[in-house]
Amino acid sequence: MPTTRQLLTSLQTARFVAHGFLRLDGVVPRELNEEALGVFAAGLPSVPYGTPVPKAFPEGSFARRLVDLPAVAGALESLVGPDPTVDHHHVHTREPREGSAQPLHADALIDLRTDAFDVQLMYYPQAVTADMGGTLIVPGSHLRRINESDTGRYQNLRGQTRLTCPAGTVVLLHHGIWHGGRRNESDTVRHMYKIRFNPTVPQVRLWDTGDLHDPAVGEELGHTFPWYEPATGRLEIHNRIRLWRSLTADPDFDVEYWATRITNRPARRRSA
Repeated sequence: MPTTRQLLTSLQTARFVAHGFLRLDGVVPRELNEEALGVFAAGLPSVPYGTPVPKAFPEGSFARRLVDLPAVAGALESLVGPDPTVDHHHVHTREPREGSAQPLHADALIDLRTDAFDVQLMYYPQAVTADMGGTLIVPGSHLRRINESDTGRYQNLRGQTRLTCPAGTVVLLHHGIWHGGRRNESDTVRHMYKIRFNPTVPQVRLWDTGDLHDPAVGEELGHTFPWYEPATGRLEIHNRIRLWRSLTADPDFDVEYWATRITNRPARRRSA
């Protein structure tokens, strides 16, 4: 995937690690948004699991031009690296006044990887207003491992967000984020195009690390969300520390000494 090197900063990458998603508002040009509706209506060709991007999306195709946009390509390279494979892609359509919503879920079986993750791209060719429903996301939920729709019985969590956005917005999500498509109560058909990317390289320092030691990075990684429990919620910070250590190849990174104190194993001294 070519890129003009519009890579994410360390602060943006830390925000992804803390929140589980990253918004790129209005980065897709108007002409591509207008083309998208016709492409979706005609139907997209299927893509076998694990297909390299150049084979999945041939040069000049709509999807290829979408993922080759500098802001999109740079963000993807920063998170999954160069030459990812396409897990699958799908257009999600919500009809007007549909009267139903997806249950809260994650798009995966229980995934125990602590040093790797897939990224899901969600593209919105139209402006999404509150009455169109949008995608519900629970920030900071991505590292709490669940099995698909285990969270489906949950109706409202403090701090959840329902996406409203301008046309041409792309959202990149960690594969474990809790989310669901909301009911469309407008008179307009709503479209969202999703592509899931699998990394093919170790996800280590793939972004612009020039600000890696900015104190704001640690502050971002220590951010909490309203739905976190006083005790169990602390484990989410610990999970982020473990992921950040892996992404930066820095085994000593910590937030307020949380991980250091529980991994401290002093070497036994030899007797004189």
